[in-house]
Amino acid sequence: MYTELNSILGTDPDTFTQGEFVVISDRRSDASFLIHHFLSFYLRARCKVLFVALVQSFNHYSAVSQRLGVNLALAKEKGQLVFLEGLNESLSVLIPQEGHADGCALGFLRDPAVGLRSLYESIQSGVSGSGVGGVEPVRDWGPPVLLVDDLSVLLSLGVTAGAVLDFSHYCRTTVCTKLQGNVVMLTRCNGENEEEEGDDEGPERLLKGLTHQCSLTLHVQGLPTGFCRDIHGQVEVCWRRKRADGQHIHRKLFQYKVHDKGASFFARGTSSAVL
Repeated sequence: MYTELNSILGTDPDTFTQGEFVVISDRRSDASFLIHHFLSFYLRARCKVLFVALVQSFNHYSAVSQRLGVNLALAKEKGQLVFLEGLNESLSVLIPQEGHADGCALGFLRDPAVGLRSLYESIQSGVSGSGVGGVEPVRDWGPPVLLVDDLSVLLSLGVTAGAVLDFSHYCRTTVCTKLQGNVVMLTRCNGENEEEEGDDEGPERLLKGLTHQCSLTLHVQGLPTGFCRDIHGQVEVCWRRKRADGQHIHRKLFQYKVHDKGASFFARGTSSAVL
């Protein structure tokens, strides 16, 4: 958990806003450090967290969280963390084993045309489940939180951008609106330009659709001036709030540097490296 980022967002584990849909995106950079932040943040806030990890293993997240002072293995044991590891789950779909349920979460790997209904149903069950097997009953946890580490991976697996946006809409409706929990999703953009012509089913359309749904975006980019040893990139924070006179959008731009056990954020041009 990054305390400087909490200060920027005006939140902390004791007073965070419920019903938020947060979208993290990156371009020519790596925003995964923000997923680590939100994972540790919500576990410290005693929320029931369901993590759909499509690109990294549990061991990877566990090692990073350990440096941030959070024990994922203990959180799983208590029933606070439900971890759906896409790398392992995909093997049971691509290499079926006897006794494995046909309706597994990643069933779309066999036929992308079926969409993400099975994945959504697994999430719906996870965020509203009874927490069987956990040391502490589910009623002791705070509001549910859904984290997804890279939605854009679904596009490369043959799922359409429209289907992914439908999936995110259902997740937001269930978790944010119905259960008053929070959703955090990461997606990546590969192009150099903000929009790529003719890209109707690619990552640009996905990001644009997610942006319309969310209440907060954190967009990570490389520095326009190129590589710098002391500044790893910049992040644009954009709050979107609905008001009677329409949607109010407020943006701030910060630069950052990721450390082994955290990250520093500072206003553009105020790093000691450029002063």
